[in-house]
Amino acid sequence: MELTTIWFLLVAVLFTGYFILEGFDFGVGMLLPVLGRDDRERRVLINTIGPVWDGNEVWLITAGGAMFAAFPEWYATLFSGFYLPLLLILLALIARGVAFEYRHKRPEATWKRRWDQAIFWGSAIPALLWGVAFANIFRGVPLDADHEYVGGLTDLLHPYALLGGLTTLGLFLTHGAVFLALKTTGDIRHRARALALKLGVGTAVAAVAFLGWTLTIRANTAAIALAAGAALALLAGLAAARARREGWAFTGTALAIALAVATLFAALFPNVMPSTLDPAGTLTATNAASTPYTLKIMTWVAVIFTPIVLAYQGWTYWVFRKRIGIAHIPTH
Repeated sequence: MELTTIWFLLVAVLFTGYFILEGFDFGVGMLLPVLGRDDRERRVLINTIGPVWDGNEVWLITAGGAMFAAFPEWYATLFSGFYLPLLLILLALIARGVAFEYRHKRPEATWKRRWDQAIFWGSAIPALLWGVAFANIFRGVPLDADHEYVGGLTDLLHPYALLGGLTTLGLFLTHGAVFLALKTTGDIRHRARALALKLGVGTAVAAVAFLGWTLTIRANTAAIALAAGAALALLAGLAAARARREGWAFTGTALAIALAVATLFAALFPNVMPSTLDPAGTLTATNAASTPYTLKIMTWVAVIFTPIVLAYQGWTYWVFRKRIGIAHIPTH
């Protein structure tokens, strides 16, 4: 297997891991005003992701770094053409991170309410825009012969991209609700599970429509199989939630996200950013890649450090694996 293929797969794995892990804490953030009826309940929700949300964002940083080093042409075209959406995602993530750290600094209800709004919007905006961005990456954007983006913002907001945004929004909401059912106790747990079932119906419709549309644009055998697997995993996750098997439900929604992302990358390869103007402007894993020597050095670095990072993050989740309830939150 060529190094360009290996690094394409690694970038796909990194974004898949990011969407699975950050997906549920985006969902928790968006559900904060829905499931958190008072301040103690909202603190329960925030504490479910408190120890892990910043570690989850490391996957995005690593994915961006891997793209920059392995496929600099892809990175440059993506970040210049998608400048405004990616800037909005960055600002939202910053606001969300600050809100987690500052919400508890003062006791006033108004103070906390404003930070709760920052958490909500800091979760909802990336959840929507990531779907819009990846739908555009897959469908293609106007690139000239020099691989430079020559479109505008409106070129990124077509129906397929908006459906992609609604799909990721729904998937992350459902994933977050299932995660809360898995991580909480008492009434919050029951309400989260019931909400996951309600959200799951609309999400399943949007996901099937989006993946079906995706396969009409570009498809191969692997992509078709992965898309079918994503739909089945989501339905299995919802069935497990209905049976009150939260662990299996979370596995199902996580697998649905993973297979949906894999569908896009499988159908996209060997392209990394198709051009809608001229096939000559299309970026591929070959013409967007760094030199073979750079890829070789990066491969050795990844082999050495990736297991360490995975072990550390796995240990973090193991330490904070227990459920959280109102009883764990002091009244003051």
